Amino acid sequence: MCGIYGTTIPYKEEQIRQKLEITSFRGPDQMRWETFPYREGCLTFGHNRLSIIDLDSRSDQPMTYTDRIHIVFNGEIYNYKTLRSDLQKKGYTFTTESDTEVICATYIEYGENCATQLNGMFAFVIYDVSKNILYGAKDRLGQKPFYYYLNGNQFEFASQISSIQLFNNNLSISQKSIQEYLTWNSIPSPNSIFNEIKKLEDGHSFTFNLANSDFQTRQYWDIDYANKFQFKGDFQEAKTELEKLLKDAVGIRLVADVPVGVFLSGGVDSSLITAMASKVSGEKVKTFSVSFNEKDFDESSYARQVADHLKTDHHVIKCDYKEGIDLIDTFSDYYDEPFADSSALPSMLLSKHTKKQVTVALSGDGGDESFLGYQRYQWVRSNKKIYNIPSFARKLAVGILDHIPHKSNRLNVLSPYLKLKNIEEAYLKSMTNSNASWMKETYDTKNIEELKYLFHSNKNIYERVSDFDLKTYLTWDINTKVDRASMAYSLETRSPLLDYRVVEFAQSLPTDFKLYGNNQKRILKEVLYSHVPEHIFKRPKSGFSVPLSVWFKNELKDYVLAELSYASLTEISCINAKEVKNLIDQHMSGKWNHYSMIWKLLVLKQWLSKNGNGYSIV
Repeated sequence: MCGIYGTTIPYKEEQIRQKLEITSFRGPDQMRWETFPYREGCLTFGHNRLSIIDLDSRSDQPMTYTDRIHIVFNGEIYNYKTLRSDLQKKGYTFTTESDTEVICATYIEYGENCATQLNGMFAFVIYDVSKNILYGAKDRLGQKPFYYYLNGNQFEFASQISSIQLFNNNLSISQKSIQEYLTWNSIPSPNSIFNEIKKLEDGHSFTFNLANSDFQTRQYWDIDYANKFQFKGDFQEAKTELEKLLKDAVGIRLVADVPVGVFLSGGVDSSLITAMASKVSGEKVKTFSVSFNEKDFDESSYARQVADHLKTDHHVIKCDYKEGIDLIDTFSDYYDEPFADSSALPSMLLSKHTKKQVTVALSGDGGDESFLGYQRYQWVRSNKKIYNIPSFARKLAVGILDHIPHKSNRLNVLSPYLKLKNIEEAYLKSMTNSNASWMKETYDTKNIEELKYLFHSNKNIYERVSDFDLKTYLTWDINTKVDRASMAYSLETRSPLLDYRVVEFAQSLPTDFKLYGNNQKRILKEVLYSHVPEHIFKRPKSGFSVPLSVWFKNELKDYVLAELSYASLTEISCINAKEVKNLIDQHMSGKWNHYSMIWKLLVLKQWLSKNGNGYSIV
């Protein structure tokens, strides 16, 4: 797990050093860069290393393999030992114990198809001297970030925007991306906050020809949204196969030359990962959870029950608003484009204190998307029949609702949904701003390519919303949150439920293996209950959240009112400052809960204050 950087732009040595230093938190163990002359110019590769596998300096990067290959790599290849053994049988030799060297040999053996051989989370770039090209790839589910800037023969890439942004005078802030951020809470791939900087999409690779500057991307992996692969066995057979897969996915993620722990919230996913880790590890597992003073947000007691049952070495991290405001003040230093998932704050806090004892932590991310765990999937189940009612009848109901004075919040929310054509449009609306009255311009949520995973007839609605979430919410939001929160404190996070084999297996299962009436994540729970008593989980599902709604009305009230004063709001061009001020006042009075909008605008305001000077917004 590291930070990578590269450029064909002839920056000075001191500038390269500063570009690496700005993200040194991603890899504090070693910072190096190297320049490679080629016929048309010079290429520089840089690397900030967080040492995980083969701690010896021989595995520092940039790394050279057989004089033909130079590489910078961020992430982990979990099947590298198997690949290494297979490659050795084919005559390849290795001088380190690292997975980086294995990527190089895999590229020589399989060429531009090499990414299909890798099971891991990764973003890497190879300079192939013999072909005079750069080849790079990003993992299937987008766990590792990769940004790039392309302007003719000027190509620059990095793990975070800030490295590209520094000393680059050709950037402009994207008005469209700000609107996308206000709609989705993050900026969808392939866009970034700057018009000129793009994200490499998940499951994609690229080539950049150094001779003629030709840049090409191609998709090497996708989820099975055509529904071609279907599990043929019964539920018990599926459960046995899933447990086998999970044990292997966890086992290969426990391999490290540094201490490893597990994030344990007390929910189904993290408890299952902890149970698997306890099963396959030869040592007592270290587990970590967060505790809040506000009891409605504190689930640490459930994590303690699981930890006690599995006999882990458990650590509870206590959080209050004072530490929370410290994280808010530095938020944009790590999330270096606007990002509004407030669960990033407890994720940062958890990472900060976990790092004091381990360098790698396993998480339960990915279970909800693949195994139908989000509460909104029950919302789909409850509301899809509404769209069997003829549209004229729904329009009549809307007319009646709109004329009811002082109607409840539930009726206020219901009315716009009745106007939509189908449950697919309703789900799309639920994933974006349901109330955009405070935005000056209406953003078209249908301008994303990922709609193809939702609007088709190959699968039922539950499988389609699951696929859509895997391609949007997971990659744009969850993986961004986890990467930045953990790397802010030089902690590597590994997610066994995002092993592509687990995801593909989940997609192949019949829906009722995952969602059976009100029983969500059915098959995951059945595996879990073989290791941890079922009664611990007999409670409503809750997200990993921080009590911002309470803090904003109390301890952080003055902070919010100062940061989001009317004068400050008028500086954000695409919002209605008067309407936003009215919504903030409603929140402070306790009439409505608008904490998510407040947080979203606090993040945007902070980012613009730190980054907006000198850039035009177009």
